[in-house]
Amino acid sequence: MTSLAYKTQNAIAVNINISDDTLSIDLDDGRTVSVPLAWFPRLVYSTPQELKNWRLTGKGQGIYWPDPDEDISVSGLLAGRRSDESQRSFEKWLAKRLPLITNFGDKE
Repeated sequence: MTSLAYKTQNAIAVNINISDDTLSIDLDDGRTVSVPLAWFPRLVYSTPQELKNWRLTGKGQGIYWPDPDEDISVSGLLAGRRSDESQRSFEKWLAKRLPLITNFGDKE
């Protein structure tokens, strides 16, 4: 039990990959953690360009996307925690983004 807690607390992200439905985080110890993108609705409703604009925080203990304002901890992912944002908060955020999302496919 001690070794599992140690590995969870000391897991450091080194890279991420996002597909249409999966968020995968490469860790410095060689593991890759993959979770459904649907666990983080703000990422689901982000543009591809916004998803590419991320940075590691806390020396790799977390990942932050400034445009959708999503912050995810590596330890939370390893513990199986999804976004805990309330539905009301998410709906308010989404309402502000609707013009961006509806014009997402426009090339003008």
